[in-house]
Amino acid sequence: MIGVDRRERFRARIGDLLLASEVCYSGSACCFALARFGTHADAEILTAYLDRYLPRTDLHYDQPAALGARLGTHHADRFTEPDGLWDEWVKGVGRLGYPNHTPAEQRRWTDLHGEFANGWTRP
Repeated sequence: MIGVDRRERFRARIGDLLLASEVCYSGSACCFALARFGTHADAEILTAYLDRYLPRTDLHYDQPAALGARLGTHHADRFTEPDGLWDEWVKGVGRLGYPNHTPAEQRRWTDLHGEFANGWTRP
């Protein structure tokens, strides 16, 4: 609901929860909320998350959601360059049986979630 209603007053708490990644299945909701807020501050939180968790090819947390939430900005460029952190992470989790993701797919899913939320918040 925080993301749907764009309750930006929760940004710091969401950022703390996302970076800690201590609760199962909550990270993608945090990424969704930050994508809905859509400010530079939100992109910085998502960048910090990707800096921390993309190098961890042994962890499949919410890396796809974080990348998709910020692909509309140039903040993602350094992660998605060929043979960059994103490609390395995908290779790492691929060996664990997880299907490959593309940055475009992740952005498409973020956009779909945003469009759905817009349908609930428009009169």
